[in-house]
Amino acid sequence: MTNRESTILVIEDEAPIRHFIQTTLSGAGYRVVDAESGKEGLTQAMAWNPDVVLLDLGLPDIDGLEVIRRLREWTSRPIIVLTARSQEHDKVAALDLGADDYLTKPFGIEELLARMRVALRRTARTEAGEPHFQIGDLRVDLEKRQVFIAGKEVHLSPTEYKLLGVLVRYAGKVITHRQLLKEVWGPLHAEEAQYLRVYMRQLRGKLEENPARPRYLLTEIGVGYRLRVD
Repeated sequence: MTNRESTILVIEDEAPIRHFIQTTLSGAGYRVVDAESGKEGLTQAMAWNPDVVLLDLGLPDIDGLEVIRRLREWTSRPIIVLTARSQEHDKVAALDLGADDYLTKPFGIEELLARMRVALRRTARTEAGEPHFQIGDLRVDLEKRQVFIAGKEVHLSPTEYKLLGVLVRYAGKVITHRQLLKEVWGPLHAEEAQYLRVYMRQLRGKLEENPARPRYLLTEIGVGYRLRVD
């Protein structure tokens, strides 16, 4: 998907920020639709079915978290949260509701463009149903359930593979501790973070050259984990 084929919806009530993002993205070749309130944003989303939604949480009418909830009732397109809220619980709440990523204001436009490219690539990979995932020396054969580092197969336990499989499915997306626990161990274990810490340490020990400074399995402090794709 090229930039000119991608529609970006910007839901932001601060006019200077909205106009700056719109001008920058238009200059980069994206089609941009904007809205200054939650209700207008939801209407625009249904009209345009955008490829990426850039969403401010502090909207004047509907809280951004409620906008995420309503969008996730009918679309799985990427949502990147733009927020002045720096507290971890706000980020976790947005991600648990279905946001894909977040940037804390003030943010750099190059970082925003990079996060958008990651989100668009993930969507394209999901829609294409690609049977393999590769980043650097790490390759995962999703059909054969095999994992390789630098061409050498690595044996993973069923739980380790399931954990890696979830990270691959959402590659590039921040996944909260709660999300990972529910998908790997089930909803009854959503609060048992010790499971996740143990298995993530084991997974890094098998896949990372230096588990203390991981290249692939990245920690989002206080929030969750992300499988690097860039």
